[in-house]
Amino acid sequence: MKRLERLVRILRPTRRVEASRLSFRDLVAESVAGMMQRPTRSALTSIGTVLGVGTFVAVLGLTATASSQIDERFNALMATEVTVEDVAHEQTEFVDLAFPQDASERAERLNGVQHAGVYWPVQLKAGNSVRSAPIDGLADSGRIQVVAASPGVLEAAGPRLSQGRIFDDWHDRTGQRVAVIGAGTAARLGIGTLDTQPAVFVGDEAFLVIGIVDDVQREADLLLSVVVPRTAAREIWGTPTGNARMLISTDLGAATQIAAEAPSAISPAHPGYFRATPPPDPKSLRTEVTQDLDQLFLLLAMICLFIGTVGIANTTLVSVLERTGEIGLRRALGARARHITAQFLSESGTLGALGGLVGTSLGVLTVVVVALAREWTPVIHPATVAAAPCIGLATGLLAGLYPAWRASRIQPVEALRR
Repeated sequence: MKRLERLVRILRPTRRVEASRLSFRDLVAESVAGMMQRPTRSALTSIGTVLGVGTFVAVLGLTATASSQIDERFNALMATEVTVEDVAHEQTEFVDLAFPQDASERAERLNGVQHAGVYWPVQLKAGNSVRSAPIDGLADSGRIQVVAASPGVLEAAGPRLSQGRIFDDWHDRTGQRVAVIGAGTAARLGIGTLDTQPAVFVGDEAFLVIGIVDDVQREADLLLSVVVPRTAAREIWGTPTGNARMLISTDLGAATQIAAEAPSAISPAHPGYFRATPPPDPKSLRTEVTQDLDQLFLLLAMICLFIGTVGIANTTLVSVLERTGEIGLRRALGARARHITAQFLSESGTLGALGGLVGTSLGVLTVVVVALAREWTPVIHPATVAAAPCIGLATGLLAGLYPAWRASRIQPVEALRR
């Protein structure tokens, strides 16, 4: 009987040793200890993620900010401009100039119109050119265009004068031989000051320069031209055939309405002689610009994130090789392969998340600084700020997959032999 009890005792299964467990608290402690062993390396490792996430946030923030500014500037300038083109020559050959003499006054009677004026390029005869002296070949400007315009054209263009003034209704009504030129044209003609009452010569005709324009808000081609009153141009070169236009500056939001009303206001009998061009849709312009900026800068952000991923992966792999003895000892004491995997994934994920947080802060700071420097209103979508740290975390976890798997495959015996 005693032998039977002894045999049963021997054959009775012994209590199974429970598998080791790794609590969340222990996981965090081990990960922090692993990163703090070489803090400088850990900080340098996360720089790639900082740059990638920071670029990501800055790109989206700056594009959103720039898009809002596009609308504002578009409305302030282009959305207040209407161009009316004389197309009568396309319908009949018996009309040289469809614009009546009082076309500017008719257009300015429309509610919302600030200034309006008719202009056309003067067709010079062969051999005639613009010069600063009456002698042929002296100070010849080459190909400077002469534009005949009513006073409303210069007012609608929004000129910024560096010297002198623009001509007015009296100059136009009496056919005065005066001219307004751009600063670039003045430099080409050698005109530096109006104190000497300089003149420009178009062929044999002299025009007294009364104003030099430094910049314009609309119709930048006027800066490269010699602008003369239309009455004087008609007396010298005759009535133009086609190519005449009207420039209209409007109040904010009135451009589309003015474009629809202008042809009938200018010529109630023949509104079809004119083609009014309203400003393009600002939404489509904003969409195109935003898409171009997004595609360009998001590509740079992806490159930075890729560099950050490679940097974290490389550093984590080197850490695995340097800590082979530590890994082997933990495995010998009962740590399981998944515990080792979780530790290294948590280390790389923590580095990525910290890099994402720092990068998000730098990206937001960049947007604010640029906006303040340009006197813009910074625009950052909350979803962008919320997603950026998650992108850093995902980058760190992705970078740590292979090193963590490599560490989990280390055998305790082989590790302790090293």
